Amino acid sequence: MTTPHTRPAPALPRLLGAAVTGAVLAAGALAYLSWTVRRSGRICGTADGVCVTGWNLTAVPLLFAVSLAVLLVVYERLGIGPRLALVPPTLLPAPVLLAAAHASAGWWAVALTGGAWSYCVALAAGSRYRLPAVAACVGLLLAALVVLYG
Repeated sequence: MTTPHTRPAPALPRLLGAAVTGAVLAAGALAYLSWTVRRSGRICGTADGVCVTGWNLTAVPLLFAVSLAVLLVVYERLGIGPRLALVPPTLLPAPVLLAAAHASAGWWAVALTGGAWSYCVALAAGSRYRLPAVAACVGLLLAALVVLYG
């Protein structure tokens, strides 16, 4: 809360912190998933049929759990809230966005897309820029769907 004698904290450092966190999480998720694919390929070798390893089964739940914990801690430190209202919209569409970025351009696009998505969702938490931020989120999601299915 702000009183008449205090000024609200500037929003840009908080939003940039959210963007950097999103970029680091996206790049880390891509690196971990690439590692699990390589490891599973070595374990399965040239096996005919379906080869399921523990790394394949636990990769996505592990990434979601780690991302959830990191986002909750970072959003608390940055003063971005309400955290429980922001973390699910940040995490749930992320695989679609990151898959589209990886399919089109590679790891650097994944980091940029993760940062842009986190920035837009954190910007939507503020009342002043809610509508443009939601429009940017919808635009990013639609662009990802066009890349994947267009």
